[in-house]
Amino acid sequence: MLFNSFQFVFFFVIVTSLYFALPHKYRWFMLLMASCYFYMSFIPIYILILLFTIIIDYYAGIYLEKFQGKKRKTFLIISLIANVGILAVFKYYNFINDNISSFLGILEHKNPIPYLSIILPIGLSFHTFQAMSYTIEVYRGNQKAEKNFGIYALYVMFYPQLVAGPIERPQNLLHQFYEYHEFDYERVVQGLKLMLWGLFKKIVIADRLSIYVNAVYSNPDQHFGFTLILATIFFAFQIYCDFSGYSEIAIGSAQVMGFKLMTNFKRPYFAKSVSEFWKRWHISLSTWFSDYLYISLGGNRVSIPRWYFNLFFVFLVSGLWHGANWTFIIWGALNGLYLIFALIKNRLLRTSEKSRPKIIKSGFNIVNILITFALICLSWVFFRANSAHDAFVIIRNMFKFNMPFYSGGWKQIFYGFVGLFFLIYVEFKQEFYFEIETRLPLNSFSIVRNYLFYAMLLISIILVGVFDAGQFIYFQF
Repeated sequence: MLFNSFQFVFFFVIVTSLYFALPHKYRWFMLLMASCYFYMSFIPIYILILLFTIIIDYYAGIYLEKFQGKKRKTFLIISLIANVGILAVFKYYNFINDNISSFLGILEHKNPIPYLSIILPIGLSFHTFQAMSYTIEVYRGNQKAEKNFGIYALYVMFYPQLVAGPIERPQNLLHQFYEYHEFDYERVVQGLKLMLWGLFKKIVIADRLSIYVNAVYSNPDQHFGFTLILATIFFAFQIYCDFSGYSEIAIGSAQVMGFKLMTNFKRPYFAKSVSEFWKRWHISLSTWFSDYLYISLGGNRVSIPRWYFNLFFVFLVSGLWHGANWTFIIWGALNGLYLIFALIKNRLLRTSEKSRPKIIKSGFNIVNILITFALICLSWVFFRANSAHDAFVIIRNMFKFNMPFYSGGWKQIFYGFVGLFFLIYVEFKQEFYFEIETRLPLNSFSIVRNYLFYAMLLISIILVGVFDAGQFIYFQF
């Protein structure tokens, strides 16, 4: 069931109405059943995979709290192996097998290992990481083991963020299932506004941009110069609007019922460095890798070469997390190298921005934003390309400007630029003019202007939206 479908509209209205109509003690059970139905609307049988890991992690949490010493560590390892094992089989088995076949082919041998005809369970990486954060936090003593099996299952399966995050920590979400949430008109309206903004970003901007991007990236050998540059810039905003749009619908739908999910995006394309970009992009995943992998490796509390290795390794794993393809691994490695080179540059060129005049500092900020955006766009080529070979072809062909520009239908380009202009205007206002951080666009405007803005969003969705129930990009991860 996709957020950008009429099926979800009916589902959301029914579930939210039931949530407020039922006595508090029955709400969690209704939400759990609704979340099961939501997940089973994709591939029903795969709910058994979720059930398997939920049972293991539930009992692992209890035993982690009960025992000390080696036994305690053993239960953590069992939990992690179960989660990573499921992920490895469904997501990486055939990828590893492909590479074994390629290597044996060079040696003129045949690979005897069979391939698996399986479909990746939707959102597997997201709920796997959320489940792992629970057992790790219990092991570290930061979270008490959840004794109610149903509540723990709901923590893993909570439908708003089940298939594409935000990846919540148990400290933030578990206790909220026990709290009584009254119907609050202002909170409900704010949640619905956020959902509308997310839907606008998905079907008016992202899905419109995807038409041009798909046409160009599907035939990289036939396109050159500005065509590829435009398609890459369009993809940068497509994936941003697609994923942040999902996150805002998820956060908004939870907020309507009274649940608070973490912010997942903070206008990343206004970042002045790659490091800052990753503090603004997919925040729930970036902080997950930081807390559970980067810090565990020693973080920056080690020698400089080891520090660089830690950064590079974390981004390499992050690339692999996104997909079982060399394109994602190269994408992760490239971002890791960006950070390492930035650290080396900062060590060699120690400059203080405090001493610069304000106008010069503003100029430097604009240049840094543009450089960061260009570097991120270059890495997006590998993320979007169908293969590593295609990615290198695209980068090579970007510098051939004597070829004709591919319009791909001026209508799509026009809609694309209008949507991007509107998005950048809104986020520019949020970034530089709002004193109070808010998830909602233009929330500090007067009531009349505020509602006119959201009325315009709704009209744009109806008139310009792409209603083909296009799947969200991050569902494949």
